[in-house]
Amino acid sequence: MPDGKDASAEGAITVKVLTGIGQADPQQWDACAGPENPFLCHAFLLALEESGSATRRTGWQPMHLTAIDAAGRIMAAAPMYLKSHSYGEYVFDHSWAHAYERAGGTYYPKLQVAVPFTPVPGPRLLVRPDAPPGVFAALVQAMEEVARRTGVSSVHVTFPTEDDWTRLGAAGWLQREGVQYHWENRGYGSFDDFLGTLNSRKRKAIRKERREVAESSVRLHSLTGADLKAEHWDAFHRFYMETADRKWGGGYLTRAFFRLLGETMADRVMLVMCEDGGEWVAGALNLIGADTLYGRNWGSDGSYRFLHFEACYYRALDFAIERGLRKVEAGAQGEHKIQRGYLPVPTYSAHWVADPGFRRALDDFLVRERAAVEAERESLMELSPYRSDP
Repeated sequence: MPDGKDASAEGAITVKVLTGIGQADPQQWDACAGPENPFLCHAFLLALEESGSATRRTGWQPMHLTAIDAAGRIMAAAPMYLKSHSYGEYVFDHSWAHAYERAGGTYYPKLQVAVPFTPVPGPRLLVRPDAPPGVFAALVQAMEEVARRTGVSSVHVTFPTEDDWTRLGAAGWLQREGVQYHWENRGYGSFDDFLGTLNSRKRKAIRKERREVAESSVRLHSLTGADLKAEHWDAFHRFYMETADRKWGGGYLTRAFFRLLGETMADRVMLVMCEDGGEWVAGALNLIGADTLYGRNWGSDGSYRFLHFEACYYRALDFAIERGLRKVEAGAQGEHKIQRGYLPVPTYSAHWVADPGFRRALDDFLVRERAAVEAERESLMELSPYRSDP
């Protein structure tokens, strides 16, 4: 679809498709995204595209939606991509693709409304506070219309807010749930205050882990802003690639992405770098939101006892307590996070499916899956390390 081609209209609002985030005015995009979540800002999405991380070549072809008013202002937007695979999404639909293709259908390409390579919850249909009524509905209609025009099998909105998820469900989209692990700052003045809310066994275990790292030869540095240098990004990209090669057979994010992140968003980055004998040996990347610290990537050159927990979880809590942040989000997977104070919370996704028969089959599956996911969350909550009388 050509740059800027109309996809839908709602009264005085025209929805257009952009084939690159660079076609949107940064200030207008950010007025829709808001200041809360750094992954939705123009600079972050631009870094993904300009670095070659999220492009047509990598299977993430930008097709962003913008809702424009009569004065030419962006009233709402959605980061959307034409996908030729299901990698880098973290809401797994590979089984859907296999089932549809076994039945004779073509699952790819599909449309994905998401932050590439980042399972971070947040708004996906970005609406300015002063936008006129009907803009959200116009974006939903536009997603469906673009899907019909391009002939894709489906549209997937992953990790939206619960409110977005509910509104998409009301519009007839299929609803899916998942689980992540988040830590809540209950007004702690120090890490010891947090430990005081845990049961004795968990409290002692965390103190032992932290003490063992502190007594080792490794030194940790929490870096942000001007303290971030090229040498840190060089080392961290090496860690990232080594970990990605072990887990997935290759990394999504290029070295250029980390350079751009440091150049354009350094004040919204908290990078924990681990040093041993004058050499960088491990690192953990976090992004800073308005009230949340988002833990993202970890990598290491070797095996260091408890260093992963210290760099990824405990240093994040230290930083959040010091800054007065409300939450730390540690991302998907890992029941080991529970005993360190990160509790299971629901995550959401919504799905529009073109084929009526396939849609009915998925709807039936999702009813049963949601019940299973809810039961799993309740079971995981029983593992909570917090005292019953914090």
